[in-house]
This record gives sequence, structure tokens and C-alpha cells, in this order.
Amino acid sequence: MAQSDTVDETRRDFLFVATGAMGVVGIGAIAWPLIDQMNPDASVLSLSSIEVDFEAVEVGQAITVMWRGKPIFIRHRTAEEIRVAEETPLDILPDPETDMARIERSQWLIVIGICTHLGCIPKGQSIGDERGEYGGWFCPCHGSHYDTAGRIRKGPAPKNLYLPPYAFLTDTSIKIG
Repeated sequence: MAQSDTVDETRRDFLFVATGAMGVVGIGAIAWPLIDQMNPDASVLSLSSIEVDFEAVEVGQAITVMWRGKPIFIRHRTAEEIRVAEETPLDILPDPETDMARIERSQWLIVIGICTHLGCIPKGQSIGDERGEYGGWFCPCHGSHYDTAGRIRKGPAPKNLYLPPYAFLTDTSIKIG
């Protein structure tokens, strides 16, 4: 029998690489379910976008729909509301933004109905609600007044009502989200 004092380095390198690869595969097999369970479930994904048909909303009326747990105000503005919003000088606005920058079609205003001060829901959507000094919305919690373009005009709110991502599908329906 022949004895050899030399070590087969090629075989040892292969065993190190194979063991390391198996360790990586094992860690991946353990980590994948933990990472995958953090994805949103089907109920959350189904709420990521909604389609709204507002054919029945008359001029001067408004509706509220829920999107991702937030109220979305959709108002069919009158010609007078549009005119006043377009003619408002930007230098008197706390958060200057033109009416055209906030809308896609002049007769429809779509905003997230949450006051930008402390997250209250402003009044002005329902018949009989106080719409504030500028005909838009009024947040009774701290007195913020918004105009018919959803812009802050008076009160502690620092920003205009936020705009959700939306696109018109037809003349009477939109997709929000």
C-alpha cells in the first residue's frame, strides 16, 4: 500500500464551495417565506384602485367615495365655482396653485377629503353642510377654509387638499389609484 502525505486540494476546494452553496440555498429557503409574508394580501391589492361612475351627479352636487380608507370628494362644479377658482390671484393663497394645475376637466374636482392640518374630515360635501367662507370646504376642528378648487384660503392648514392619482375612463367615470 502506498501512503501519501499530500492533500488533494482540488477535492477540498470543491467541498468548501459545495458546502457554501448549500448554506446559501438553505438560508434562501428560510428567508423567502419570511419576506414573502410581508407582501400585501389580496384584499389590500383590490383596494389599490377603484372605478367610480358619477353620471348621476348633477351640477353643484358632490359625492364621497372611499379609496384606501380615505374619503375622496368628487364635486361637479358650477360655472360660477369654476370662474371664481380660475380668477383667484395666486399671491393671496397660502399654498399657491392654479385651478388648472389641480384638475383634469374643469367641471370635475377630485380631492382627498382630509384636512392637511390635523387630518380631520372637512364639511361641505352634503346639502346643508357649512362650506366655509370660500364656498369649498370648512374644517370645524380648527377653522380651515378651502375654496372650490380645494386650495387652503384661511386657517391653520399648511397645504391644499391633496389630489389622488386618477384618470378619466369615460366622460362620466374615473379610475382612482
